Amino acid sequence: MALSRGLRCCQRVFSWIPVLIITSVVLWSYYAYVFQLCLFTIINTFEKVAYLLVFHVCFVMFSWTYWKSIFTTPASPCKKFQLSYSDKQRYEMEERPDAQKQILVEIAKKLPIFTRAQSGAIRFCDRCQVLKPDRCHHCSVCETCVLKMDHHCPWVNNCVGFSNYKFFLLFLSYSMLYCVFIAATVFQYFLKFWVGDLPNGPAKFHVLFLMFVALMFFVSLMFLFGYHCWLVAKNRSTLEAFSAPVFVSGPDRHGFNVGMRKNLEQVFGEDRKLWFIPVFTSQGNGHYFPLKNRSESQNPLLANEEMWEESDDGSEEGSLVEDQDPSVTIEMEE
Repeated sequence: MALSRGLRCCQRVFSWIPVLIITSVVLWSYYAYVFQLCLFTIINTFEKVAYLLVFHVCFVMFSWTYWKSIFTTPASPCKKFQLSYSDKQRYEMEERPDAQKQILVEIAKKLPIFTRAQSGAIRFCDRCQVLKPDRCHHCSVCETCVLKMDHHCPWVNNCVGFSNYKFFLLFLSYSMLYCVFIAATVFQYFLKFWVGDLPNGPAKFHVLFLMFVALMFFVSLMFLFGYHCWLVAKNRSTLEAFSAPVFVSGPDRHGFNVGMRKNLEQVFGEDRKLWFIPVFTSQGNGHYFPLKNRSESQNPLLANEEMWEESDDGSEEGSLVEDQDPSVTIEMEE
């Protein structure tokens, strides 16, 4: 027992190494750009001030989004998806797999669950003892079920999911902007140092490597950012891109695709002024999502979002549409 605790402790410590690497590179880039380039190399005062102003805007937005991606706690299923004490007793005492599946089906009838396991059964997490909402998956690293889980990212040491997916996308975009701005403004001085127009000194090493590092990170980020833009446009997570979500009528990669505009609004919200600010504006609460060919007016589960909000005393108001059967057939386009 003590050994397993020690191993978990070591794992948690080592999991911060990628974050420390990124942080170290960024801090070095700050020193190289601000001090070695702007203060010690650039002579023109206007150029120096302009570069410093724009650089610090990019640096602040990059740091802000990176911080939010790392320290935003992954959202987990609410109490409505947890087994009650009596249901848990029934489930654990039942030894027949088919009977256990039937118990889960009965519990799920009051929940907005439309996806199924590959076998067609209700998705249930034995570790967390919860019925998994649509698009929810268990993360073995975070040791919890994560709403709309996309992937576990070692570079932010966190699960990317419903609560921080917007922050992660902004982190990628501001990282690219940070790299592009550095490469564009350093390029002329890179050439001058390269051909010998500027004297050798400590600044030469920093400026040359600043150019190489900025371009290297930009290329890698460009592919990753492009891939996630495609995922957002299709309303898929990374997990769903590899394994299509399964509905009652079968697997469908486009099951949550409700059109590009609505797909974007699900992640960034309806207020476009806040799209590029790292504040949470994603729609919904991560427990259910509009389905293709099913508008809110057709789906009472999606039209009653206020039923999910907890009252001030901590009790959850309302049932989740008691008469609605989550096994209802979902129309799929050919």
